[in-house]
Amino acid sequence: MKAIVISTYGAPEVLRVTDLPDPVPGQGEVLIRVRAFGLNHAEAYMRAGAWGDVAAVPGIECAGQVEADPSGRFAPGDRVVAILGGMGRTRNGSYAELVTVPAANVAAVNSSLAWAELAAVPEVYATAWYGLFDNLDLRPGQRVLVRGATSSLGQAAVNLAVDHGARVLATTRNSAHAPLLRELGAEDVLIDDGHLAAQVDKVTTPVDAAFDLVGNNVLRDTLATVRPRGRVCQAGFLGGFEPVRDFDPLTDLPTGVQLSFFGSAFVLGSPEFPLAGVPLEAIYAKVAAGTFPAKPVRVFRFDEIVEAHRVMEAGDALGKMAVTVG
Repeated sequence: MKAIVISTYGAPEVLRVTDLPDPVPGQGEVLIRVRAFGLNHAEAYMRAGAWGDVAAVPGIECAGQVEADPSGRFAPGDRVVAILGGMGRTRNGSYAELVTVPAANVAAVNSSLAWAELAAVPEVYATAWYGLFDNLDLRPGQRVLVRGATSSLGQAAVNLAVDHGARVLATTRNSAHAPLLRELGAEDVLIDDGHLAAQVDKVTTPVDAAFDLVGNNVLRDTLATVRPRGRVCQAGFLGGFEPVRDFDPLTDLPTGVQLSFFGSAFVLGSPEFPLAGVPLEAIYAKVAAGTFPAKPVRVFRFDEIVEAHRVMEAGDALGKMAVTVG
């Protein structure tokens, strides 16, 4: 099979198309013929070596057709999507014509959306779903801050929160992107200068919850944006991986505010965070109907992977991108 491998850790140019033996599914695994895969910042971090040694073949999600399932749960030809389960991190991932995935990380889809459109949804929507409705326990009518809202994960969070009846306060570093967030349904948009707490203080309605995708470098500030007994969920590192220096709960964690983290790469598909807990079919139906503008903003060919990673790292796409295979 053709696969894209990390020849050495570094810039996008280290990604190479090569031939590898076809994988064989073991017990509890599904063999999938990949038709398309979504692009994720996590794959850029892995490619660069920021997360230590990882699998040779990147890719944490895909859409495709079942080639084989030893358990018999799926039939050959079934349309499925797959997310994580160690893909790209501890086992070869979806940047390939074929991939094996733990069965718990595979979901059947009945949508007639194109392959690239199917591949653009699973990771960001599953992460946003669990972050918003599990960690944050977001309720209709509550006000939620989505920090880093122009990212593909941020846009998924805005879509889900608005559809749920929540009131969204979205952030962007670029004022030119504010209209996009308002089109998605954000009630208010703030320009993120790294000091949002003072800006949020000027908003009449208190913030009940914050979904932070920027990460460690703004964590103290994000904690200060929510009301007493509010909740904060960190689910991204758009601002980099530098740890929070000298974090002291006594002074940095407001009394009563609950702080949590959702790391989809480590838990999604586990008994505690099952893929079945995410209503993917309903989400795909809303994408098809145009309720969720979640179709990829750009689609690349398999042999354009280097350019795809360059565009992703430049941060100018303003939405999810995908790659077609074959």
